[in-house]
Amino acid sequence: MGAALLVPEAPPVFPLDPRASHVKTQRMSTAHLTIHLDAIIANWRALNAMTDSETAAVVKADAYGLGADRVGRALANIGVRTFFVAAAEEGAALRLALGPGPAINIFSGHMAGDADMIGDLQLTPMINSLDQMIRHVEALPKHPFGLQLDTGMNRLGMEPAEWAAVREIALAQAPTLIMSHLACADEPDHAMNAQQLAAFHDMSDGLDVPRSLANTGGILLGQPYHFDLSRPGIGLYGGLPFVDAQPVVTLDIPVIQTRKLEPGETVGYGNTFTATRETRIATIAAGYADGIIRAMGPKTQLFSGGQKCPVAGRISMDMIGVDITDLDHTPKSLELLGRHQSVDTLADNADTIGYEILTSLGTRYKRRYQNG
Repeated sequence: MGAALLVPEAPPVFPLDPRASHVKTQRMSTAHLTIHLDAIIANWRALNAMTDSETAAVVKADAYGLGADRVGRALANIGVRTFFVAAAEEGAALRLALGPGPAINIFSGHMAGDADMIGDLQLTPMINSLDQMIRHVEALPKHPFGLQLDTGMNRLGMEPAEWAAVREIALAQAPTLIMSHLACADEPDHAMNAQQLAAFHDMSDGLDVPRSLANTGGILLGQPYHFDLSRPGIGLYGGLPFVDAQPVVTLDIPVIQTRKLEPGETVGYGNTFTATRETRIATIAAGYADGIIRAMGPKTQLFSGGQKCPVAGRISMDMIGVDITDLDHTPKSLELLGRHQSVDTLADNADTIGYEILTSLGTRYKRRYQNG
């Protein structure tokens, strides 16, 4: 007799729990980060119009987290011919995106092991010390380089005594640029600005080499700081101290689920939010794993249209509760960054700076680039 045919039982059907009728679930997706390339271009043009010198673009840290390949190409297409990155590896990636032609300068200079990248991909190191000078000249004789001088920031560059010792040797190699970096340019009245300007003049006046001192804040300080080339960074991406910058990023986060709370119910880890009225909570699909810094939660709003919706409870790794009680609709997504809220507002909420907000934006976002 043959084996009995086993037919799997149908899965049990569970009746809907009427107590769950206050919960509505939407289709989950990742948040959308829109990078407005037209705004980056407009910000570059506005800063460029403030000077009579060449205006470069700083695209280090993957263009402050927004994509150095796309940002670099957009700027090169409007005529930007000089770029700055932090390290040779960043320069190599940018060269592959831009192709031959534009100058790509490396703030960290010529580090051990960089010679092949620098030589093969026509990168220009900003030499910071005698050791780097020797390394560069021995490995890549006659290859272009610039010089970075320390005018008081005590971070990178040759200090006055070292510069005096190597100055004639360095100048004999025909550097392409002499630069320094301002420490307090975002504070126009800070005494350090004038102090560094005077030191830069003392170290570089009379030399037949193009000079650069101004970052975004330096451009805003005025003509005495502009020299032959300015190098805006944060201002291109919509950040302070360039208060007239156009916003560059929009971050829309989808709503996963909404629910109704009775007075006394709580939200999230630690019960830090307690409903004081009948409350509607939207759970959105992003968190500190996506660069939404946990500390910003208590002061941060999201937006539906122009209407504010405060964060409810703690920001967790992948989700955030948002109080949408005052909305007359159930949103499909909420805006964290955009025309209603800048990176610097979020930075203030987290007791940090706009640079950290931008460079923390996570890899899970679906990124879209818009040109207009």
